[in-house]
Amino acid sequence: MESRTMPAATWTSTSQSLPKRDLWQAMARGLRCRCPSCGEGKIFRAFLKVADNCPACGENLSHHRADDLPAYLVIVIVGHIIVPIALWIETNYAPSMLLQLAFYLPFTLVSSLLLLQPVKGAVVGLQWAFRMHGFDESRPADVEEGTIAKLNVVK
Repeated sequence: MESRTMPAATWTSTSQSLPKRDLWQAMARGLRCRCPSCGEGKIFRAFLKVADNCPACGENLSHHRADDLPAYLVIVIVGHIIVPIALWIETNYAPSMLLQLAFYLPFTLVSSLLLLQPVKGAVVGLQWAFRMHGFDESRPADVEEGTIAKLNVVK
């Protein structure tokens, strides 16, 4: 005899309908190092340390999990700028290796440092807009994101 049980009710992000957040606006605000919610408060309290709360609107920003994504994106962006320039200069002018290193290394370092904070702000804005990593206020407080939880559902 085969017994079938109904699966336990689980919380998913589609359980409750919430108003959409504008992705492009949130990312643009993050690129300007501003709060993705209001666009007024500064998102960083130090060079790469995201503030726990927005000083203007009080939005909780401590949920972000940018991890290594901003660094990877900066590497891709800077690499797509430096490599074509280096190839063009090498094929057309063939300067000495010392001259090339004197130009490419500082330019790569400075452009990477200048892009790192805005790119991290854009990643935090993306996470806020998609309600990732705790930015979803409809999720029950005692349920971690990505886990299956049994909820009492009244039918």
